[in-house]
Amino acid sequence: MDGVPRMPERRGPGAPAPLRFGVLGPVRAWRGEEPLPTGSPQQRALLAALLLREGRTATASELIDALWGEEPPHQALAAVRTYASRLRKSLDPDILVSESGGYAVRGLGEDALDLAAAQELAAAADKARAAGDLGRAREALRGALALWDGEPLAGLPGPYAEAQRARLEEWRLQLLEARLDLDLEQGCHAEAVSELTALTAAHPLRERLRELLMLALYRSGRQAEALAVYADTHRLLAEELGVDPRPELRDLQQRILQADPALAEPSAPPPEPAAAPVRPAQLPATVPDFTGRAAFVVELSEVLASADGRVMAVSALAGIGGVGKTTLAVHVAHQARSAFPDGQLYVDLQGAGSRAAEPETVLGSFLRALGTADSAIPDSLEERAALYRSVLDGRRVLVLLDNARDAAQVRPLLPGTEGCAALVTSRVRMVDLAGAHLVDLDVMSPEEALSLFTKIVGEERVSSEREAALDVVAACGFLPLAIRIAASRLASRRTWTVSVLAAKLADERRRLDELQAGDLAVKATFELGYGQLEPAQARAFRLLGLADGPDISLAAAAAVLDLPVEDTEDLLESLVDTSLLESAAPGRYRFHDLVRLYARACAERDEHPPSERDAAMSRLLDFYLATAAGVYAIERPGDRLVEHLQPTRTPGLAFADRQAAWDWLYSEAVPLLACARQAARHATLRRAVDLLWASVDLAESGAHAKEYEAVATALREAAHAAGDVRTEGRASVVLSNARLFSGAFEPARREAQEAFQLAEAADDPLPSCWAANILGSIAFYQNRHTDAETYFSQAIEKFRDCGDIAGSASPLCNLSRLHLATGRADTAVALARQGTDIYQTLGHTLRVANGRYALGMALGKTGDHDAAAEQLTEALRIFQASRQRLWEGMTLCRLAEVDFAARRPAPAATNAELALTVLRGIGGEWRRGHVLTVLGKALDGIGHSGRAQVCWREALVIYEKLGSPEAAEVSGLLTPVTAA
Repeated sequence: MDGVPRMPERRGPGAPAPLRFGVLGPVRAWRGEEPLPTGSPQQRALLAALLLREGRTATASELIDALWGEEPPHQALAAVRTYASRLRKSLDPDILVSESGGYAVRGLGEDALDLAAAQELAAAADKARAAGDLGRAREALRGALALWDGEPLAGLPGPYAEAQRARLEEWRLQLLEARLDLDLEQGCHAEAVSELTALTAAHPLRERLRELLMLALYRSGRQAEALAVYADTHRLLAEELGVDPRPELRDLQQRILQADPALAEPSAPPPEPAAAPVRPAQLPATVPDFTGRAAFVVELSEVLASADGRVMAVSALAGIGGVGKTTLAVHVAHQARSAFPDGQLYVDLQGAGSRAAEPETVLGSFLRALGTADSAIPDSLEERAALYRSVLDGRRVLVLLDNARDAAQVRPLLPGTEGCAALVTSRVRMVDLAGAHLVDLDVMSPEEALSLFTKIVGEERVSSEREAALDVVAACGFLPLAIRIAASRLASRRTWTVSVLAAKLADERRRLDELQAGDLAVKATFELGYGQLEPAQARAFRLLGLADGPDISLAAAAAVLDLPVEDTEDLLESLVDTSLLESAAPGRYRFHDLVRLYARACAERDEHPPSERDAAMSRLLDFYLATAAGVYAIERPGDRLVEHLQPTRTPGLAFADRQAAWDWLYSEAVPLLACARQAARHATLRRAVDLLWASVDLAESGAHAKEYEAVATALREAAHAAGDVRTEGRASVVLSNARLFSGAFEPARREAQEAFQLAEAADDPLPSCWAANILGSIAFYQNRHTDAETYFSQAIEKFRDCGDIAGSASPLCNLSRLHLATGRADTAVALARQGTDIYQTLGHTLRVANGRYALGMALGKTGDHDAAAEQLTEALRIFQASRQRLWEGMTLCRLAEVDFAARRPAPAATNAELALTVLRGIGGEWRRGHVLTVLGKALDGIGHSGRAQVCWREALVIYEKLGSPEAAEVSGLLTPVTAA
């Protein structure tokens, strides 16, 4: 940053660049982006005194008092005149004016002074908060605080500058408190803890900050720490000021002790008032149990209201069969009745069937309904449409065109005159219906779905089995038609419980058959849409439904269909237009759960030859494996793993850089893991295991660790059942590695031992290298140092025997940490440098960060804290850029250790708090215990002894539960040292 305040410029073409001034930091001036000289500290103090008067004149004596106070120099008046003259030359001549024996700064733009811009943003924040727009208020405060550039009026002499500096710093703290208050109001409590910890350390007597910290900790599930903050505050205020905490702080303590429910969640703004309901006249009856869809009702009502005396309004609702398009349209039409006193027309255009209604037939019925005699109705479509528009001229009529086939069927039926409106429902998105307001109707929210189910079944039956009811509506995919069918079946069978229905719907193979009641059937609804597809569309619909992932990318879909990407996109977009497929995001597609089941049923029934189903899934697996291997190779040049993976027939994607490769891996993580799990059968098992191995970063990062571990478990069990020793060994390596990173050390050890034996038996060298390294890491974490050194040395030798120099760097760095733990700091540094040099020579990026992590730890133990912090900071930057949250959190913890060793407890506390936030839910309890121990030490160092004790007690519980030797150290921290 160049220090120029980023404030909006108001300037016309050719106008000179405006002047800008900064006082929220060093006093500076700029013309546009060019800095201007402002002279000596006294001269800058004069400029600041004039700027802060906001255009008012300051007399010479006032300026002398401001600069020197009660003891001005002999030539003070001459000095003031000299400073003013020099400033006038630096600035525009008409900016600094002389009048009445004094001076003033005039003619500045609205945002020329950073303080004025900050005041404007603060006022905007107050206004937004009063209006209930917390997000805008928060952003305005962030903008105001961003204008500060260090200490305000930095380096200026004189009593005036000193007083203003204190005032501005107090105001900054008030703005910061207001912004943090908004952070908590919007649910960002966990993120606020580290910032508040640092602020309370810097301003220990500021009770409002302590109050916010207590609230943030409580909402983060850290009640004991929140109460410890109060205890620390009470002690500190008594020792320093001899007073008790203010009533607000005491009240908050009591509410925390009582677990006041109102504290648990941020307060929500009051709900917007609902639109006053209105009722139409001639329409199908609205369903009495209409539920939810509030946002759509408001949106469509507003569009219909726009037809009042101005233009014809057209809204087109699209969505899959059974999503409730007709129900919503009829409901909205009833509400809009009073706005259309001249009538409401309705027709079912039967567009989803094989015999859609002809527009001329519909026009005939409409004309008759509007009072036209049969003898006056012309024969041709064009003449009927013209007469229809003429009859509607000057009237206010609402037309509901239900279940339309396409835009061509709809166009002749539109009124075409102001004051009229049309509502259209269709399974097809009518992008070619000019001027229409398009609405894509999705399934219900879980709350809406449960509400609809309850209205039909009855509150008494649902309330006692709420979890089962949630299972039912989830099995229905939150599709209104499916929910209505399921609820109607249950309502008509008094001997059934909700759990009985949930069990019936749990079987995916039978689910569609269960979802039918009377003349309603989900499968029949989908069949109508499927029957209208072209052969290529139908094939794509069937084959894409086979994949288990929640969605699928365009490239992956092209692999499934064995088609070029361009042709695949055309097919998928055509399916989106029919509402049988959804566009989840640009280049990504997904099925509704029930539509996917129907697509699979179609694949089993219609796909010929049947082997094409397996071939399609094999192509998808190949695509993921080839692409994941490419990502692995980009990140780890020279690593031999990719040479040991199963060959693929379908090529993968190529990436221009590592960032694009990372983007692909993490965006595809969930469907990739779903594909691997789905491939746990004989013909594809080996490739499925290798896919997990090539995607190891998904487990190591912590982002997808649980699902990764679950898939690895399933594949290892499948390999064992198949008697495939080689594949079982690889699956065990993958699983043990995942468990190592999740902190499950003992299960990881057993799995790694099994992997080592299986790999040796199968003569599969690379898995045995990995297994030895994993066993060494686990032995290290369990303080079995002799075993760890043996395993690491064995891993280094095995990697080198395989010609995998890149692989050997990992156990070298791990061995460095072992030497560090056993008091060999110098050799630890040498080993870490050796591993880091290998990574750097081969061009690794992420793994260089692992090397720097080990090197930073080693340097920290030698006492070279600055060098250690430099290595760890660079490692942190790489881990953050690579989305490695596990390593990001642990690096923050190591930085905290270095800060604490260097006697910098405040930044140590900040980094440890950040580590705790980053590692939430990943890395396992042992790592959490370690971070809590470090955080406790840092908190104790800044005087938060109560919170420190809470952290150590929590860490002790973790270590004792795990049986970890670290429990002894933490127990010692909790035991007060008695003076001799």
